[in-house]
Amino acid sequence: MAGHDLTPPPRPEACELCGRAAPLTKHHLIPRALHGKPRYRRRFDRAERLTAILWLCHACHKHIHAVLGERELADYYRSREALMAHPQIQTFVAWLSTKPDGFRPKKRAARRG
Repeated sequence: MAGHDLTPPPRPEACELCGRAAPLTKHHLIPRALHGKPRYRRRFDRAERLTAILWLCHACHKHIHAVLGERELADYYRSREALMAHPQIQTFVAWLSTKPDGFRPKKRAARRG
């Protein structure tokens, strides 16, 4: 749509969850796999779907997707504050934030229901 800025937020110096200066990835707060689904197209305009992004280190990004499914993310965890309120994410981020920038956690088990 004309007039909407489709530019993602600028890349910060550190992960927006754990605060470590590590290589960063874009985490779409409305998962890209859902962008074409009518339910999410009705609820969020194109600009919001494309620019609602957090910059995360690989460890935080992987942990979020290990803990939460895509619909859960889109429906309930569309902000940094909502993600940080989730007990498993809060605990992981608190632990990871004490590790050095280059630290990579061991592989985790698959998501638990």
